[in-house]
Formats: sequence, structure tokens, C-alpha cells
Amino acid sequence: MPIPSQFKNLVLPAVAAPMFLASGPDLVVETCRSGIVGTFPALNQRTTQGFVDWLAEIRQRLSPFPNAAPFGVNLIVHRSNPRLEADLRAVVDNKVPLVITSLGAVPDVVKAVHSYGGLVFHDIISRRHAEKAAEAGVDGIIAVCAGAGGHAGTISPFALIPEVRSFFSGTILLSGAISTGAQIAAARLMGADLAYLGTRFLVTRESMVGEDQKRMTMEARAGDIIYTDAVSGVNANFLRQSIVAAGLDPANLVSHGPMDMASEAKAWKNVWSAGQGVSAIDDIPSAAELCDRLQAEYLAAMHAAASDPFIGR
Repeated sequence: MPIPSQFKNLVLPAVAAPMFLASGPDLVVETCRSGIVGTFPALNQRTTQGFVDWLAEIRQRLSPFPNAAPFGVNLIVHRSNPRLEADLRAVVDNKVPLVITSLGAVPDVVKAVHSYGGLVFHDIISRRHAEKAAEAGVDGIIAVCAGAGGHAGTISPFALIPEVRSFFSGTILLSGAISTGAQIAAARLMGADLAYLGTRFLVTRESMVGEDQKRMTMEARAGDIIYTDAVSGVNANFLRQSIVAAGLDPANLVSHGPMDMASEAKAWKNVWSAGQGVSAIDDIPSAAELCDRLQAEYLAAMHAAASDPFIGR
């Protein structure tokens, strides 16, 4: 399976997804030091200069660890993002190893990142989006399947992964309700090259969200996740309890209208996103502790699969 050579230091085939308002330098550094790709959204800093400062901080903190996994940033490629051009320049100037694009696959963005040898992975929720990403020349496609946190899709991974693989020879990542090492193993057995975990890393000590949000997420179950476009204008999964706490009726949500990045931060700050993988979360570990646990669970699951009694029949 095509895991990029730049990822040679990984101890686990996994990426800690960039989470809006949650991922920052502490989470990125600790996941990379533990051998998992750490990422964050550029827009988690309020200005491009702040974004550049975070890039410098992450590089400085990782410099004593030559065997750390690479890090990446998420760029929102959407016409309502006024910072895209400036943030892309910062990415190129700082030669960010991995760029994850969302809400638009633009060839010029891919070319800019490729100009210095960087990789581009792109979020998709359907075959049509995956085909556009492939045409744009991306290195990897992130299949955001049913049950994922954030801007998720509704297609089963059993359907979407083989569909994408039928025409795309690059790296495929699977996103959607992955919270354990055994589930990372399942993603690999299903045909994905890498697993993409968000909600599980949201509930760690290094996550920037408040303790109330971490605890609400930890205590939630899959049935508490609501899929709606009422919060930001693009369908995403949110915690029912946070919708109620914001004074909204989960049974009578009104469509937000077109997405607008100007109101995105306020919307997501008041209503909290999570994926259906909350069912497997019952503690708030450090990122390093979580990475060690995921690796042990993954190895145990793979060994169990290798000794399956049906193998060799």
C-alpha cells in the first residue's frame, strides 16, 4: 500500500486529524514525538502571522527529535476564506511537510506545495469529490465516511474505500468513528493506507478545547451525534447535548444557508463537533499515552488477524 516515503518514521499508520479550535502546537508536537502524524488547522490561529509563529514553534520543539513523525496543516480552500492566499504563502515559505486541503481541490494549491516537495492530502465525502481531487494532482485522498466528526459524509467506508481505490493509486486515508488501535487495523484490512483520527485526540490533555467539552464528548454515545447543516452551512456531526446547551432544539434545526468563514469560528465554539467514535472514549489521557495505547491495540489486532483460524484453510 502506498504510504509516502516521507512517513518512514511512523510507528503506527495513523494521522491525528486537524480539529478546528482544538489542535495546536502541544497536540501536534506530542503526537509527532510519539510516531503519529500531528496536524492543525491554519485558522486555529487568528492571523497569518500567528500561524507562522506556530510553525516556528513546532519546528523548534521537534528539532531535538530527528525520528519524530512529520507534521501537517489544514488549509480551507473555500471562496469565503480571506486568508487562503497569505496562509499558502506561509506554507510554501516554511516548507510544511504535509498540507491537508478541505472544501475545494485546487490544482494551483497542489502545485505550490509540490514546488518544495510537500505532500497534499484532500478531504472528500463522495466519489465525485475524490475524482476532482485526483484530477487536481493530490498525493492522498481522505475518505471522510459516515460517523466522522466535523464535515463528514454519509457513505459507508465499505463502499467508499474500494470506489476511490478503483481509480486512485495514491495514498488513501479512512476517517470515520476510529478511536482504537483495533479500528486502525480494520482500516488497513479494509484497504486504507492510513487511519485518520479526530475525536479520540480531541479528548486528550493537550487538546485546546475546554474541560467541559472534553467531558461531554467522553460521556456521549453514538446516538448523541446529530448530522446537520444548521450550524455552519455544511453538513457536519455535532453533539446533541451541546446543541441543547446552545438553546437550540435538535428536532427543529433551521438550515444555516451558505457557508461563511466569518461566522464559522463563533458557530463551532458554541456548538461542539464530534464523531460517532465517542462510544469508545472513556478517559482523557495525554497524547503520548494515547499513542502508546493505540500502537499496542493495533499490534494485538494485527497479530490476532494473522492467526485467524480461517487463514490457510
